[in-house]
Amino acid sequence: MKRKAIGGKVHNGFEIIAVGALTGAFAGLTVTCYSALVLLCEEFSVGYYGFFRTHPYFIPLLFLALCVGAVVVGGIVKFVPMIRGSGFPQTEGATQGLFRFKWYKTLTGMFAASLFAIFFGLTAGAEGPGLLIGASCGQGMSDLTRRSSAARRYQITGGACAGLAVVLNAPLTGMVFAYEEAHKRFTPEVFICSFSSVAVAIVIRGLLGPLVGLENGAFFAGFAFPEGVDLLLCLYVLAAAVPTALLGLAFYGLVFAARKFFKKIRIFRGYGNFLIPFLLAGVFGLISEWTMGGGVEFLHALSGSSGHTMSVFGAPLWVSLLLILGMRFVATVVNAGSDLPCCVSVPMMAMGGACGMLVSLLLQKAGMDPAYTDALVVICMVTFFTTVVRAPVTGILMTVELTWNFSFLLPAVIGVAVGYLIGGLFRLEPMYEAIFEEMYEEDRAHAKKITATVRVTKADGRNIRDVLWPYSALVTGITRGEESVTPGGETNLAAGDLLTVDGMPVDQNDFLSELNSLVGEVVSVTEHAPPAPDPPQDPPENGGGEQAQKP
Repeated sequence: MKRKAIGGKVHNGFEIIAVGALTGAFAGLTVTCYSALVLLCEEFSVGYYGFFRTHPYFIPLLFLALCVGAVVVGGIVKFVPMIRGSGFPQTEGATQGLFRFKWYKTLTGMFAASLFAIFFGLTAGAEGPGLLIGASCGQGMSDLTRRSSAARRYQITGGACAGLAVVLNAPLTGMVFAYEEAHKRFTPEVFICSFSSVAVAIVIRGLLGPLVGLENGAFFAGFAFPEGVDLLLCLYVLAAAVPTALLGLAFYGLVFAARKFFKKIRIFRGYGNFLIPFLLAGVFGLISEWTMGGGVEFLHALSGSSGHTMSVFGAPLWVSLLLILGMRFVATVVNAGSDLPCCVSVPMMAMGGACGMLVSLLLQKAGMDPAYTDALVVICMVTFFTTVVRAPVTGILMTVELTWNFSFLLPAVIGVAVGYLIGGLFRLEPMYEAIFEEMYEEDRAHAKKITATVRVTKADGRNIRDVLWPYSALVTGITRGEESVTPGGETNLAAGDLLTVDGMPVDQNDFLSELNSLVGEVVSVTEHAPPAPDPPQDPPENGGGEQAQKP
């Protein structure tokens, strides 16, 4: 009996689980090793920056090394352009079948470039690189097993989810990436592949983590939170979430302003464009170690139980926090604007946590119990993230998985809602999606509109909305025997249906291959000519001098 390809009914569930498990094993092993190296690089950078603070006459050597590091990372990016930026937009494009890349070049390029950035003390997160490395593992496994183009998208999705889950040690957050960010929809195959990949990857992390220095507990398990639903805490959350969301708005606007600036400059033919973020990191790292790295250790230090004393130049806590927040803000804007191969998600959460701590100090002056401080720090952390990234479900799940605490879920939902609503009030497009659109715009100019007629042989019995259609595909008509059916998301497909599918693909062969793999036989394809340019206007009667005035 002939097996149906991935994308039809879930007759091949065991096959998808097996493929997802292989992808998860590859991604789990690779990203676990990457996470361990990230931890080592962060610890080493704090140590040698401390040396330069105590031996200032060696500081010129630090900046010389930073210049060399910037040029090396610039060279890697020139050689592998797909790794520029955080990793989220590229992965989103790959899961939708828009971006193709050589998996081994992308994996090794992002692995090396992001570690360079972290080693030199930049405000750089590992979650985006981990996501792209996991996606590269998924594509690699697909290429090695010679899967179809539709199956490749599932494996890239599974690998990406596994990579994110391993970096954050948060399996549900990793899985939700598939639905809220990558595909923005749910299909049974996406669930099965992402679940099996994440489950295997997390098991591998759990087994290998203690051997390579990674803890298996929650990132912020040491934070203390009030028990039960506390209405007073909800009021404090509102007071802290609003300024945090407004700071997120400012960050969003400045990131895209910085992106426009960096597109206009080319230092050493583009190889030296990262000199600005590298040298800036050197200045900030010498001022305070809390400006370095993604920000996990900084957030730990904000906890009331950490015992850390945070001071810049001997200043009071609130002054030190303002200075650290300002430096982290500037550094993260520059990193995101320059397309440095690192992620800004955890750095964003660190800024949100700092804002929550500052508001908490202010509220304590007004009589707030200090026991609420840890909750405000964590909630403002995800409020900032949600304002910029516009992913509320991910924000809520991160709150739970990074703390392993459900007791303050309602206040966390309030904080996330405030960030989401304020972002919506100012009509912010999700930051990673907006960057993805910028990247895809270069390819969109080469896209041609086509109309394909597809006979349903593999997607029979499924609703239209349950099929993982290729990007830009739109079912505009269904012919069922002598009957014409108006398509909708709930329309059930039947064997023999003739679908009219419009699309504007960059790669027509991939588009048609996915339709064949997901739905059935492609019967015919019609290419549409590009719209004709507007006809030239007749010259004015005065011979082209001054334009005729309107009556």
